[in-house]
Amino acid sequence: MIRKVYEVDPMLCPQCGGQMRVIAFITDFSVVDRIINHLKLTFVVLKPPPPQIAFQKLLMAAEASTEYFS
Repeated sequence: MIRKVYEVDPMLCPQCGGQMRVIAFITDFSVVDRIINHLKLTFVVLKPPPPQIAFQKLLMAAEASTEYFS
């Protein structure tokens, strides 16, 4: 999706231009926090809502938007 929207391939290495691949997904917030602290990064990322809440909000927004059906 990033490649289509921003016309940039996020899987190309910025140093050598080689193709990168995903080798793991980190889903434990405490591990992510340890990595951020180790790299001495200063930003704070809010935890995303659980998928069922995000989906429910999306459905509610779609139901509330009736301008296309009038």
